[in-house]
Amino acid sequence: MGKIFLLMGKSSSGKDTIYRELMRKKDIGLKKVVSYTTRPMREGETDGVQYLFKNEEEYRKLKEDKKIIEERTYHTKCGEWRYFTADDGQIDLEDGNYLIIGTLESYCYIRDYFGKDNVVPVYIDTDPGVRLKRAMHREEKQENPRYDEMCRRFLADEEDFSDAKLSEAKIEKRFENNAEIEDCIMEITKYIAQKIR
Repeated sequence: MGKIFLLMGKSSSGKDTIYRELMRKKDIGLKKVVSYTTRPMREGETDGVQYLFKNEEEYRKLKEDKKIIEERTYHTKCGEWRYFTADDGQIDLEDGNYLIIGTLESYCYIRDYFGKDNVVPVYIDTDPGVRLKRAMHREEKQENPRYDEMCRRFLADEEDFSDAKLSEAKIEKRFENNAEIEDCIMEITKYIAQKIR
């Protein structure tokens, strides 16, 4: 029986880079699961790569068909943005191990849906000052920077990933990503390799 490794952390904690590097590692052989969102595509994103981009009507259809495993809605300065995971045939635990990027809330829903023995949390912990510098650097590169949305995400994540909520979800292991991301990736790779033996 395979496992789902759910990679999570606050915004600008390095999740996307870590995810890409873990997916490249043939020795752990993780399969990709693409989550869905109704938010607009960012510069440099491709449908089906970072997310499956859907409009509100397509989201409602999946919900009516009871295909949504977990979802969360963010009320942003740009409107309501939904992120969700659907039971669309991407995950077959008889056929391997998977890697998903998600939130603490999505981890809990996916854990409850697939069973706690089948879902392993991988929490990236990063110093708030480091995160803020990374977020500013990323936003400055955008054609139309949204500093208000960047600040909203930063503050919301402080609450969403509070120590109390992490403890309630029984997440004890943390992977530090403050300096050399390669060290963090190596530590996570070893951890995953131990879990899939």
